[in-house]
Amino acid sequence: MAKIDKVQEVSVEKLRPYEKNAKIHDEDQVRKIADSIQEFGFLNPCLIDKEFRIIAGHGRVMAAKKLGMKKIPCVFVEGLTDAQRRAYILADNRLTELGEWDRELISEELESLKDEGFDIDLTGFDIDDIIFEETEETLPEPEPETEPREPRVHRGEVWRLGRHRLMCGDSTNLEDVKRLTGGGTFRSMYYGPTL
Repeated sequence: MAKIDKVQEVSVEKLRPYEKNAKIHDEDQVRKIADSIQEFGFLNPCLIDKEFRIIAGHGRVMAAKKLGMKKIPCVFVEGLTDAQRRAYILADNRLTELGEWDRELISEELESLKDEGFDIDLTGFDIDDIIFEETEETLPEPEPETEPREPRVHRGEVWRLGRHRLMCGDSTNLEDVKRLTGGGTFRSMYYGPTL
């Protein structure tokens, strides 16, 4: 079983990203991580091995570089096999995605933070994630029921549209298909190059 050592400040330049890290960190996400670090500090240390390879925290390292940080907090992990290290890199990112959010509690927290003047973008959520309670005044009026109109198109009618034909019918009914294709097959109606 792997174990961790105490948190240590490590030079950002020494850290080596895993070349097969499957988690994509786009520019917007890195900017948000950087904003979070500026607001809260670097509270979540990166996990690295003795060769300074990043196990967890690729996005945080990218954000630290964006902020011009020279050193960041890291925890050295010992005792992982190469396969375990690679699997943990996948698991660390994937397992958090499998959880669900309680939308009402998110809404309450975000609304409360917003009321206190806190920039909720720093949470990774935005105003669209707040559930606004609907009142009877905001609900749309139900549409009045109308009598169905007599259809203009009737089954069996065929229209020619340039080289194409359009029919009101049932594509699972052989008679309708024959009527549409003029008794031919679908292949004979195809005007493009032979596949």
